[in-house]
Amino acid sequence: ALWPVAAVEVHTSREVDAVNGTNLRLKCTFSSSSPISQRLSVTWNFQPEDQSSHEPVFYYLKEPYKMTTGRFKERVTWDGNIQRNDVSIVIWNLQPSDNGTFTCQVKNPPDVDGTVGEVRLKVVQKVQFSEIHFLAIAIGSACVLMIIVVITVIFCRHCRKKRQEKTEVEDTEL
Repeated sequence: ALWPVAAVEVHTSREVDAVNGTNLRLKCTFSSSSPISQRLSVTWNFQPEDQSSHEPVFYYLKEPYKMTTGRFKERVTWDGNIQRNDVSIVIWNLQPSDNGTFTCQVKNPPDVDGTVGEVRLKVVQKVQFSEIHFLAIAIGSACVLMIIVVITVIFCRHCRKKRQEKTEVEDTEL
């Protein structure tokens, strides 16, 4: 009962927001009390927001294995480095249907128990062009207005200085 328990600790971001249609690296790192084994395995799963059943996303055992079916077929690539304790993946072309929780589980025999990393993904829509257009016009207008004010002030000072010089010249002539 007093033997030390070997376990794998998995570390992930808790929550991630990403824009619809972009690619996202889901970072997952681990630490293990044992040296990295040839039998090390990594399992990525997904649970949609509606809490339906888990879906496999990616699997690693000596080499990366892509899913041949499901929503993530052809959309997930390995981006990890086992020697650096990194078991991250990249999801391509994010969709609103990708909203949910991704889990990252690492087993490094004899360390097979431990924490499971969870990442809650929220895919947000792209900003509408009209909103960007409005923002660009507002900023551009403010800049143009500032330039006009500065030019007007400089012109008024220049005219005042000319008037003052002309008055001084007339006073000297008299």
